[in-house]
Amino acid sequence: MEKRRMPLQSLSLITLAGVVTLAGCAATPAVDTSAPTTPAASASSVGGAADTGDVLATVGVAGMTAQEAVEHLDQLDEQRPLDFRGSVTGTQLILATDEANTVALPLPDDQFYLSIAPYQSTTHDCFNHSLATCRGEMAGEPVRVTITGEDGTVLVDEDATTYRNGFVGFWLPRGIGATVEVTADGRTGSAEIRTDDDSPTCLTTVQLT
Repeated sequence: MEKRRMPLQSLSLITLAGVVTLAGCAATPAVDTSAPTTPAASASSVGGAADTGDVLATVGVAGMTAQEAVEHLDQLDEQRPLDFRGSVTGTQLILATDEANTVALPLPDDQFYLSIAPYQSTTHDCFNHSLATCRGEMAGEPVRVTITGEDGTVLVDEDATTYRNGFVGFWLPRGIGATVEVTADGRTGSAEIRTDDDSPTCLTTVQLT
């Protein structure tokens, strides 16, 4: 799928002067996967004007498109948690270096980022994917991922390796329903997802059995 490039220099950067939710994730005992996940309870109060250039440089994404920044940060080969806060919502990439410096970068209006953390025994509740704190059980593991739209269109069908944080991410068309299937080491799990503006960007309910 071709990605539409959106240079950060041309983005309408939003300095948040209120309370911004930045999801925080940590591994917990396996949850009941029949129950819906809910946003993690974590927020950052923003007081002053953010220096956008400083935030992007400090996080290490200056000069990247919003999509490139999401991919770069999700795939950082470093143990979580990291020393910044970053969250992917259905429509924005939100980055913060401290309480006074938070910026939001709009993501393409036709694409949705889904980060998947398959697991066998341990998972956690997650809604908006945290690039700096979320950790899945299976880090650096080979997986086969298939994502099929509700109309039968195969959107993803590829071998991948989960990142250092235990996740693997994909850009999908916005506003659709789909089935995610993950296979690893002879075990398979699946989940139904949507890619609406208010849909979860963090999928942690795919248990491989």
